[in-house]
Amino acid sequence: MTGIDYTQKIPNNVDLQGDKRLQRALEAWQPNYLEWWGSMGPTDFNQNEVYLRTAISVDKDGWAHYGFVRMPEYRWGIFLNPAEPGRTVGFGDHLGEPAWQQVPGEYRNWLRRLIVTQADTEPASVEQQRLLGHTAPSLYDLRNLFQVNVEEGRHLWAMVYLLHTYFGRDGREEADELLQRRSGNADHPRILGTFNEPCQDWLSFFCFTMFTDRDGKFQLLALAESGFDPLARTCRFMLTEEAHHMFVGQTGVGRVIERTCQVTKEHPGKDVREYGAIPLDVIQKYINYWASSSTDLYGAEVSSNSANFFSAGLKGRAYEERYTDHKALNETYALDRFLDGKLVHEVVPLRNAMNEVLRDEYVKDNQKGIEYWNRIVEKHGLDFRFRLPHRRFNRKIGDYAAGRFDLDGNPIGEAAWNAQVGEWLPTDADRAFVKSLMKPVYEPGKMASWIAPPAKGVNDTPTDYEYVKL
Repeated sequence: MTGIDYTQKIPNNVDLQGDKRLQRALEAWQPNYLEWWGSMGPTDFNQNEVYLRTAISVDKDGWAHYGFVRMPEYRWGIFLNPAEPGRTVGFGDHLGEPAWQQVPGEYRNWLRRLIVTQADTEPASVEQQRLLGHTAPSLYDLRNLFQVNVEEGRHLWAMVYLLHTYFGRDGREEADELLQRRSGNADHPRILGTFNEPCQDWLSFFCFTMFTDRDGKFQLLALAESGFDPLARTCRFMLTEEAHHMFVGQTGVGRVIERTCQVTKEHPGKDVREYGAIPLDVIQKYINYWASSSTDLYGAEVSSNSANFFSAGLKGRAYEERYTDHKALNETYALDRFLDGKLVHEVVPLRNAMNEVLRDEYVKDNQKGIEYWNRIVEKHGLDFRFRLPHRRFNRKIGDYAAGRFDLDGNPIGEAAWNAQVGEWLPTDADRAFVKSLMKPVYEPGKMASWIAPPAKGVNDTPTDYEYVKL
């Protein structure tokens, strides 16, 4: 079923009305979700009409409809890609067996853990971004923020459907708990560290959607390979929506760079801060911060959990079809570990390095974004170049969390770190300056001083379109 039934209280393409018990359970969860949205979603804009896209089909062509809607009235629903007849498990010990339509009992706890962890990131990011509407640099950006927010909400619905449908009372309890945790709450935080970090300015938001949502892309790609077919089908459609979030991040940072380059050329030899722009080196610090934090999201470099998930057929590699050996039993992975205060080259079983395999793909994808930003600088004839920090830099998870590393991944002492950290990561003064620029610009077609206009509008609309009716 590719079309979505909007006649029901919860839009879906999973024949929800055919399972009255499940339908009642999800309809009972719906008011709690709306209460969470009202208290923890975007503040003060819920009565405004926003030009949003809504899924009307899961076909890759023409799947979305654009129109004005108030966010609490957005039709959050449950959308899965169509089932593939005869689909089999594509990797691990169950390679070639029929894909599971029900949860395999022996993997129930692992599978629930994977789904809950993914689900928890969705409301967390909404909570992190809930105040940003008050300082939007344009109506175009305000609309993009709200589009990201409502789609993160829909991704939460996608995971809650799986919990309610396949995990019984435990699943229902986990779904309730997803609305109880809070980003940054010391007593009841979100599961993953990056989703507890404050996101209080728009440069942080653009870096978050560039780097943290890109982690989401690769986690979803890995889960889209799952032998548990409902999870795979759910994640494939989520990837369709995720692409826009990364677009917002990459082009958003690019527009900040564009404006800084313009100001630099307009006022040679001057500090761009004087003209309301963000220095390129400060933008680099924000890149370093969010890229390193998001790199943590893949977990430890050597992990028995990643081996278990792969062997069980629950979580594969991104683009699993590109590999020739889908069991990964006799292959190895070489890496530098940080043990007892020094880097040690090791060769480990490939299954134990699946986190690192996924991180490899992530780093390569991030580098494309860096190259995109550098082309902007090159176009203006400036000699500054952006870079991606080494994966060892500023880590809080895994082997490298035990040491200090410079931007090139070289081990350094604590004193050297303290002497240079202000050149690598945003200082209090950097954050205060960026925050001082965060003044709302709500006039259609106008932009804040620190960001350039977009190359084109949303859905072929002009860039001065009234994307949010204030």
